[in-house]
Amino acid sequence: MVKRRRSYETGHRPKFLAVVDDSVECAKAVRFAARRCARLGAAIVLLGVIKPPEHETWLGVGEVMQAEAEAEAEKLIDAAAEAVRTFAGLEPERVVRTGDKADEVVKLIEADEDISLLVLAAGAGRDGPGPLVSALAGKSAASFPIPVAIVPGHLEDEEIDALA
Repeated sequence: MVKRRRSYETGHRPKFLAVVDDSVECAKAVRFAARRCARLGAAIVLLGVIKPPEHETWLGVGEVMQAEAEAEAEKLIDAAAEAVRTFAGLEPERVVRTGDKADEVVKLIEADEDISLLVLAAGAGRDGPGPLVSALAGKSAASFPIPVAIVPGHLEDEEIDALA
């Protein structure tokens, strides 16, 4: 039996989760999530995921590289948070995690029962929608715990606003 998420209960404010990265399409997904949150009275969570160090390094190099990656993720989230404030007048919740992006998305959704929608950016180029969209739309799509909104990167801002 599937456990009912708290986000669907009366009195709980739902949250939308937007995954932030350095892609051009990410701004489209953040805009959609912010506009939709404003219309529905929902909250927004911005998630940045950094890759773990590939090797055990000596003399603290690994810690320095980790700190630099965290600072870069925070910088990306800062830009996305500014967009959320501009488009929706909301202050987003900010989360930075280390690990595999798809795994960390699932772990955060499992940990926060108020998250009710995952918003992802889809690449518009010849390379396909992107690895995260492909990973989540693959085998796990039928068993994913919440709905997923995929925002195509080729949409114009006016189209996103109308859809949200």
